Amino acid sequence: MKSYRFLQATSVPAALLLAGAAFSSCHRNTNEHPQLIILGFDGMDPRLCERLMNQGRLPRLAQLRDAGGYRHLGTSIPPQSPVAWSNFITGADAGVHGIFDFIHRNPAKQCEPYYSAAETIHSDDGWEVGKHKLPLTFWPFSHNPTQTLLKRNGTPFWDYLDEAGIPIRIYDIPSNYPPSPSHHGHMCCLAGMGVPDLLGGYGTYQYFVSDTIRSLEEPGGYRKPLIFQDNFAKSSLIGPENTALMKSVKASVPFQVYRHPQEPNARIELQDQVIVLKEGEWSDWCKVDYELDMPSFLPNTHVSGICRFYLQQVRPIFRLYVTPINIDPSDPGDQRITEPPDFITKLTKALGLFYTTGFQEDHKALSNHVFQDEEYLQQVRYVLKERMQLLHYAMENYRDGLLFFYFSSTDLQAHMFWWEGDEPHPTRSPESARRFNGVIEDLYVEMDKVVGSVVDRYGSKATILVMSDHGFCNFRRQFNVNTWLRDQGYLGPGNCGSLLNPGAGRLVDWARTRAYGMGLNGLYLNLRGRERDGIVEPSEREALLEEIRGKLLAVRDPLDGQPVIAEVYRSDKVYSGPFAATGPDLVIGYNRGYRASWATTQGDLEDEVISKNDSEWSADHCIAADQVPGVIFSNRPILHGAPSLIDLAPTILEEFAIPVPEVMKGKSLFKPVTAGVTNAAAKE
Repeated sequence: MKSYRFLQATSVPAALLLAGAAFSSCHRNTNEHPQLIILGFDGMDPRLCERLMNQGRLPRLAQLRDAGGYRHLGTSIPPQSPVAWSNFITGADAGVHGIFDFIHRNPAKQCEPYYSAAETIHSDDGWEVGKHKLPLTFWPFSHNPTQTLLKRNGTPFWDYLDEAGIPIRIYDIPSNYPPSPSHHGHMCCLAGMGVPDLLGGYGTYQYFVSDTIRSLEEPGGYRKPLIFQDNFAKSSLIGPENTALMKSVKASVPFQVYRHPQEPNARIELQDQVIVLKEGEWSDWCKVDYELDMPSFLPNTHVSGICRFYLQQVRPIFRLYVTPINIDPSDPGDQRITEPPDFITKLTKALGLFYTTGFQEDHKALSNHVFQDEEYLQQVRYVLKERMQLLHYAMENYRDGLLFFYFSSTDLQAHMFWWEGDEPHPTRSPESARRFNGVIEDLYVEMDKVVGSVVDRYGSKATILVMSDHGFCNFRRQFNVNTWLRDQGYLGPGNCGSLLNPGAGRLVDWARTRAYGMGLNGLYLNLRGRERDGIVEPSEREALLEEIRGKLLAVRDPLDGQPVIAEVYRSDKVYSGPFAATGPDLVIGYNRGYRASWATTQGDLEDEVISKNDSEWSADHCIAADQVPGVIFSNRPILHGAPSLIDLAPTILEEFAIPVPEVMKGKSLFKPVTAGVTNAAAKE
C-alpha cells in the first residue's frame, strides 16, 4: 500500500516562499546535563538473549543482567513496531497516541486502509494552467499545499526535555515521520521507520531481467524487461510523481546497459555516471536527478534520489537489481526527514550517502524471489555497516543529555532468518533453517559487542539502557480472520472474496456484514453511525463483541487441535485516552506460531480459515502481548518488578529531574514497583 506522493513543485512560485534557517543545537557540547544513552534493538528477544547469555556468548549483556540490570519488558497491545515505539515515545497506550496497527481504516469510507503513522493530504486547490494545477500558498490565494502529516498523537517525551533545555539526539527512531518539531531548538532527530522512498512506497525495488516481455508491479517492487540488441539495452528508473500535473505522472530517468560479449560484467550509464560491475557485485550509491515538468513560464523542478545497482547475473539471463530510490540525504529538497531540516546534510557531510528509507533491509526482494538467502544476507549486512558508521558518528558527537540510537537489523533479519526448534520451515530444509537461525545468533553476538563498546566508553558516567520493543517467534500457520467471520455468518455473502479488491472475488455486501478484519490484529464491528454502511446497532455492540470474542478463543487448528488464539482484547478495556474509540473493537492476540494471514492484511478472503505460512517471512511477533515481551537491560539495577514500554518515558524524565505528566501512567525503572500492581505498565 502506497501512502505518499512527493511534494516537490506543489507550491508556486517557490521564490515567494520564505526559507528560514533553522537553529541547530546538534553539535553543541555543553556537558552540563546528566548523560542517558538508550540503545533500541528492534525485536530483540528475551528467550534467545537468555539462552545465549547462559552459553557465554553475550558476555556484556550478561554482566548487566548479573548486576541486577535485566528484566523482560512488557510490549504494546498489539506487539507491532509502530504501536510499540509510539508507547515508548509517549509513555502511553494507543488510546493516547492513536496508533493501533500498521494499517488503520477510514470508517467514513467504510474500510479504506491507510498507513497508520503518517498520511499525505493531497491539495484540492490550485491554479489550472494547461495540464498543470499549481497551488498558490501565498496571500491572497492561500491554497492548501499537499503535505505529509505525522499521525502519532500525544506528546513525545523529548518535548519535555526540549523545554527544559536538555540536549536530545535521536537516530532512526520509528513512528516519527515527518519528525516532530523541536520548539526550543534542543533536539536533533533522524526519522526512521515510516520514511518513504521517492516512489512513495516503503521500499520499492526495480528489477530488470532479459527473460520477460512486459513490466509487472508486485508488492514491494517492479519487474521490467531489458531487451538486448548486440549486447546493448535501454530502460529507465521510475521516480516520484509530479503532483503539479492535473493527472499526476511518475517521472523517469533513462539509463543504458552494455553487456560484455564474453566476460561476466556490464557497464551501466546513468546520466553523467558510468558504473562498471562484475557479476555478483554491488555499486556504490549513485545519484539520480529527476526532472518534473512545469508550465513554460516556470523552470522545471528537480528531485534528487540515490540508489545502488546489483548485477545479479549476466548470462544466460541478464538480471539487474536496483535498490529503492532513496531520498538523497545530501539534497533532500522539501522532504523533511530530520529535525532540524539541515541535520541530514550535516550527517551526509560526515558520512557520505546512506539509506534514508524507513525499511532499509529489502525483505520484499527475498519474499518475491528476486534475492536468494545469501543475497539478502549481503544486502542487510551493508545496512548494518552503514548503521555502525552512524553509531560512531553519534558517539563522537555526544556529550550530555539524551542519546537514542536504533537498530533495525535484529527485527528485519529475524523476520526472514529466525527459526526455533525442529518444526518444518516454510521454505528451507532443516539444515538451511538451522544455518540461518545461526545468523541471528551471530547478530546478537555482534550487538553484544556494540553494548560493550558503549558501556566501556560511558558506563562510569552515563545511565545506559538497552531495550527492545517486542520479542520473536516462529510463524508457521496463518489465520484468515475474514474467512472465519464469513464462515461464522458475520460477513456476507457466503461466496465473497474480498472487502476491497474486485479482482480477488466477489466483494463483501455490507448490508449483510456485522464484523470485518483489517490490519494485522484488528477486528471491527460494522457499527451504525460509525461505518459508512454500518448495520450493527449500538445497543447490540456489547453482546456481539462478547459473542465473537468467545468464539475466537475457542478456535482450534484442525492440524493438531492447538488453540490458535491466546487472547482477544477489548479495546475499551485495554486502551484509555482521547483516541481509544478510533481503534479496532477487538484486538486478536494469537498464540506463538500463528499470525493473521497475508490475505487478511489486504482485506481478502481465502478458502481455508487456517493454512500453512509459505512465505520466506517465517517469523513474527504480531500475536498476544504476553507471549513476545521485549528486553530491558541497564548498567544500574532495575527495581521495577514488571516494567513495560510505557515505563521508559517516565524513567527518562525522572533522570533529568523533570516532573512526569499525568498522562504517563508508568513508573521509573529505578524505583521499586511490585509485579502485578494495578497500573498501566503492568496492564500492558
